[in-house]
Amino acid sequence: MRILKLHGDKLLIKELKKSYNFFIKEANLDSNSDGYGLIRDKDMYAHEIASIASVGYGLAALIIGTERRWIKYEKAYRRAEKTLDTFLNNVEGENGFYYHFVNMKTGKREWNCEISIIDTAIFICGAIAAGEFFKKTVKEKAEKLYKRINWEWYRNKKSNYFYMGYKPEKGFWGQWDMYAEQLMLYVLGVASPTFPINSKMYTDFRKEKADYEDIKDIIYTYCGTLFTYQFSHAWIDFRETKDDSGIDWFENSIKATLANRKYCINNSKKFKTFGRDSWGLTACVGPKGYSGGYGAMPCLSNIEKQNDGTIAPCGPAGSIVFTPELSIKALEYFYNQVPKLWGKYGFKDAYNLEDGQWYSKECIGIDKGTSMVMIENYLSQLIWKNFMKNEYVQKGLDILNIKKTNRQYQKV
Repeated sequence: MRILKLHGDKLLIKELKKSYNFFIKEANLDSNSDGYGLIRDKDMYAHEIASIASVGYGLAALIIGTERRWIKYEKAYRRAEKTLDTFLNNVEGENGFYYHFVNMKTGKREWNCEISIIDTAIFICGAIAAGEFFKKTVKEKAEKLYKRINWEWYRNKKSNYFYMGYKPEKGFWGQWDMYAEQLMLYVLGVASPTFPINSKMYTDFRKEKADYEDIKDIIYTYCGTLFTYQFSHAWIDFRETKDDSGIDWFENSIKATLANRKYCINNSKKFKTFGRDSWGLTACVGPKGYSGGYGAMPCLSNIEKQNDGTIAPCGPAGSIVFTPELSIKALEYFYNQVPKLWGKYGFKDAYNLEDGQWYSKECIGIDKGTSMVMIENYLSQLIWKNFMKNEYVQKGLDILNIKKTNRQYQKV
């Protein structure tokens, strides 16, 4: 049982290192395997299943580990390069996109899953960042993978929206018709030298606004779940930028995070887990399994039915660049007051105090990855600095007219 209490940067470094360890230790490192470099979706209950998004965060982990001298440069370089070889040669997909979940050993499709545009984008963001950091053949192979992606194939020509998913058995379905975690798709898509999309895809999707009490004009997402305000920001540095219509996406994520916390405070009498320092409504595992519906107002979904009192530490951790002081207070609370939330990879996925006490047993790659990258960005801007060096990222932002404004933000 832990006795020493941790606060501030010491706690952040501890969570950062533990999250990094997830991506180092939950990977296939068999050099003779077709699945070399693939990383598990989670550390329990899916032993042979990799998530391609986990691999994207794993590539970011190699950058962080090298910079912090947790791993030698040569070892990290070889691992990054061989991981990209796995995607160039073995991971199953179509038109440059990959299946969401693949076998750890073979790289072949698992769970009858979809070919995922958003998970492919998270992977390629990690590859691009690694390419800028390690240079040489890592950069060459990352850009080769990027140039393979046929963004036009995933576009609904009638609506000018990206489809939500694709399976060969049923074709495309759904569409990214309103704001969510997909900003990275437009930045990468418009800049593609091989299969560019039109810039109207960015201007055409719905950007609906609503207030939550005194927090005004939030461009909200369907479920109001925190990860939707975080995923693209983990890679793209939107600080002090605005587009042609005056949207500051970084400020919008600040407001959405503040609304998420305020919603938890306002519902603290309804749910024992909710409170001033226990907040973070985002997609995570809950008492009844994984749910993407945990969220806060404003939103369109019926969160009153979907919320059950589950709180995820990756919510505040993934928002630390938006609300540093409030996020650190939340992480201090989880670590010092909820010891059962801590495990070998740092914070476990979630907890819930309704009808007894429930604590998740597992850690999930995308949640540990978002926490890891955002904490590092808060501490050093390392992932932002490398990702933003890429010529195609800069070209994409330029085409979309997302420009620097030199705006300052108030710390919260």
